[in-house]
Amino acid sequence: MPNYTSVNEFLLLGITDTQELEPFLFAVFLSIYILILIGNGAILVIVISEPQLHSPMYFFLGNLSCLDICYSTVTLPKMLDDFLSTHKTISFVGCITQLHFFHFLGSTEAILLGVMAFDRFVAICNPLRYTILMKHQVCLCLAAVTWITGFFHALLHSVMTSHLTFCGSNHIHHLFCDIKPLLDLACGNTELNQWMVETVTGTIAISPFFFILLSYFYIISFLLFKSRSCSTLQKALSTCASHFIVVIFFYVPVVFTYIHPSSGSSMDQDQIVAIMYSVVTPVLNPLVYTLRNKDVKGALSKAFRKKMWPEHF
Repeated sequence: MPNYTSVNEFLLLGITDTQELEPFLFAVFLSIYILILIGNGAILVIVISEPQLHSPMYFFLGNLSCLDICYSTVTLPKMLDDFLSTHKTISFVGCITQLHFFHFLGSTEAILLGVMAFDRFVAICNPLRYTILMKHQVCLCLAAVTWITGFFHALLHSVMTSHLTFCGSNHIHHLFCDIKPLLDLACGNTELNQWMVETVTGTIAISPFFFILLSYFYIISFLLFKSRSCSTLQKALSTCASHFIVVIFFYVPVVFTYIHPSSGSSMDQDQIVAIMYSVVTPVLNPLVYTLRNKDVKGALSKAFRKKMWPEHF
């Protein structure tokens, strides 16, 4: 049998080898992380505190904001630490833990976007039964199933990856610990792991996406053939537009990373795409929902006025 040396830690090579750029990158990514925390945190607080936002749509939006805060926290603090450190290592256990929570929160968000599309479908196409079909207990069950499914999907990957043998180089050509970069370092047969990425993760990513497209197809068809009011059509499509923009920002880089063949892109391309779905998307989500949603803008404005001039409330 081959004499493999056990790997106890990995070296995250990150975005650049140029040390002069790292303070600048630290400032950029720190600013983005602060914006993620402020933007998504504000939406989460507003959704919880404002009675007018206690509806299924905003319940799921609160879940999305919570996911984005946790999702970025899995990777960004470690990235920021590496920008200021010459010893950019992560332990084997730390790496598997990061991989687990990254896929747990990422797959949960993918499924949640599908649930949010279903909510819009029921609200627009079956408004008279909306309060019955999407009552609070149903929303809680949908959210719980979404989070539990994401957890066990990630657990499958983290357990399988942790049982691989790693030998030779421990240099991860990536921003954080992810399945594909780790499989490149593994010794022995990784066909089962590759199959799981392409099939299981592919299904988790693609199934909600097709469900979202189908939901919007039915919504648009219903509005075109049933609604006689242009204002109703415009209002409904405007409500759906925010969700669809978020879907595009999230799914395009995810599909590029986990569905396309590994040999089809360079390491630099993979890192750019990773920044898109792990850093850019969480900071854009609150902007999209705030700028395009009158209820959220109104609630934020009311909360700001209450903070600045409490005597008027």
